[in-house]
This record gives sequence, C-alpha cells and structure tokens, in this order.
Amino acid sequence: MDLFDSMRVFVRVVERGSFSAVARELNIGQPAVSKQVRALERYLGGPVFARSTRQLALTDQGQRFYHHCQEILGQLESATRSFASGQEQIAGPLRIAAPVSYGRLCIAPLIGSFLQRYPEVRIDLRLNDHNEDLLTENIDVAIRIGVLKNDGLVAVPLGSSVRRVYAAPAYLERYGQPRQPAELAGHNCIGFTLLTHYDNWQFSRGEQALEVAIKGNVTSNSSEAIREMVLGGLGLSLSPEWLFAADAAQGRVRSVLDDYQATALPVSAVFSPERRRSARTKAFVDFLREHL
Repeated sequence: MDLFDSMRVFVRVVERGSFSAVARELNIGQPAVSKQVRALERYLGGPVFARSTRQLALTDQGQRFYHHCQEILGQLESATRSFASGQEQIAGPLRIAAPVSYGRLCIAPLIGSFLQRYPEVRIDLRLNDHNEDLLTENIDVAIRIGVLKNDGLVAVPLGSSVRRVYAAPAYLERYGQPRQPAELAGHNCIGFTLLTHYDNWQFSRGEQALEVAIKGNVTSNSSEAIREMVLGGLGLSLSPEWLFAADAAQGRVRSVLDDYQATALPVSAVFSPERRRSARTKAFVDFLREHL
C-alpha cells in the first residue's frame, strides 16, 4: 500500500461523498477505491467510515484523521512545489474562520482578489459567531473581533471596527431620537451577548468618558438577527459600521449620537504558532492588512 495514495483517495471520498464518484474521477473501478480505503483502515487499526449508516459518514477518529490528511497532503504539495521552484509556493488548502456577518460582508468579497493573486490556494471559509478551537477544527487563520484572550495564539492586528448607534426611522419617529448617551436608558436597546459587557455601552466626547447601562426586551448572540430586528423598528443597536453601511446609505436605518464616539473593537487575525511558518497563512494575513 502506498500510504500517500491511500490518503489522497480517502480525502477525495470524503469531499465527494461517494466511492463511485471518486472511481469515475480517477478512471478506476469502484472496487479499487474501496480496496484503498480498506487498506488504509487496516494500516490505522480501525474504521474511518461508519458502515452502519445509510449515508457516507466519518467516525470520530476518521474525522480527525481527515483533517490531518488535508494538512499533510497540503504540506506535501507545497514541499514538492518548493523543491521544483527553489522557494516555498503559496499553494494548497487554507481554512479560514470568521464571524458570520463580518465574514459575509468584509472577508468573502476579498476572496476572489486573493485567489487571483494566488490561484493555487484552495479556500475553505467557515463562518461562525462562536470562536472555534483552531487546533481541533484544523483552522489555519481566524478573524476575531474584540479584545483577545491570552490563549497562546499569534495575533496580528488588522484594524478596528468603528461602531455607531443605529435605529430604523420608524422607531425614531415613534420614540424620539436620543441626543445624549444618558437618554438611552429610556429606549429599547438590543444587546449583542457575545461581547463581555454587552449591557454597558461606552462613549467618549473629547476628554469626557461615558458609560450607559442599557435596557431592552431582547438580546441576541447573532449580529445578523440584531440587524433584522433594528430594520424592523424594534429598538436601538450599538453595532459596527460595516454591518449597517448599505442600510444607512439607502435610508433604512439612521445613526444617532454621532457627536459621541463609541468604543471601537479591535479586529485581529489569529493563528497557532505552528501555522506562522505557512506561506499561504502569511500571504493571506498580509493581504488582509493591505485591504482592511
């Protein structure tokens, strides 16, 4: 058994979800594909696929092995290209994690330009508002908004996320527009619970610093949901400019308290120290610093 060939076949079966599809892709018989996977399982000492299910599903060990195979085969491909060209190639799989709204509005639009510059990279963009474990989920680089915890990861600053207080015109017409932060206490304020102090909104004006304990009848851990509720006239939200930029331009929301500055949130790219050596990780982080 050629271990690398078996790993390649295994990865393609997982990605295509079918033994027969991989057989057609490789122009070999399906029994040959099955034989490669069985040989790999004998080598590993256990199953990679759960045979008891109707659909093709990985075992827990198979899932972990799949992620390792992706990384190993990517490194092998990079090493081969590096040997041929005399320098490390920016090629292979790149797994990126980002918050849902920020990933959709700020990261996804840049992917095309990045791939035009580095056409040999294969992007897997994973959007999740909860911080994923980079090692467990085999993430190359994650985009995080807010103050970072000291968790042993390498962090590269990308900039800051400016925030404003937004409301729909219908809400402001019904309840009035706050002129100073203290007036927020009389409004329905929607809190974003993934922030540590989501129920305290902080502002500054010159040398003056203000903190307001907000109240409201709804909170959410999804910025997408908060946007929809604000557009529906439910209340006020302290949100990043990028979340409401298009809505504000089209008059669907208005920013208030513009004479005051809300505390901005840092935006960072984080990755494990081991991934610092990856040329494609470094290239993507440098690309984000250039464009963000």
